[in-house]
Amino acid sequence: MSTGVTPVDPAGLFSSPAFAQGMIAPAGPTLYVGGQNGTDASGALLDGLQAQTEQALRNVLAVLAEAGTGPENVVKLTIYLATGIDPTEAYAATGAVWGAHRTAVSVLAVTPARPGALVEIDAVAAIVNDED
Repeated sequence: MSTGVTPVDPAGLFSSPAFAQGMIAPAGPTLYVGGQNGTDASGALLDGLQAQTEQALRNVLAVLAEAGTGPENVVKLTIYLATGIDPTEAYAATGAVWGAHRTAVSVLAVTPARPGALVEIDAVAAIVNDED
């Protein structure tokens, strides 16, 4: 699958290997992935921040795959962390599952709607046709 998504990192803004300041996506179908918690297929919430973050990302990846796209075409992630969670701790849990796919990211501290949830992740992705 080819990627038509391009990071935008203006000179003078902080540059990170983990995220981009902006993303350009090709015109065409777009996938909006609803918020994914760290729940397994039975709906059970996993224990701890690392397990929940990894599972939430696996859930996002499953939706992307079902739609025929992947993390290389994600233009925006929004990560909602329970108030008091250190974002660097949550980020540390992403590498093994998400890999080195830079995208625009917003991180917010919230009171989760589901008791016990520590993280929720949603995504916006381009559906990129291999013929593009």
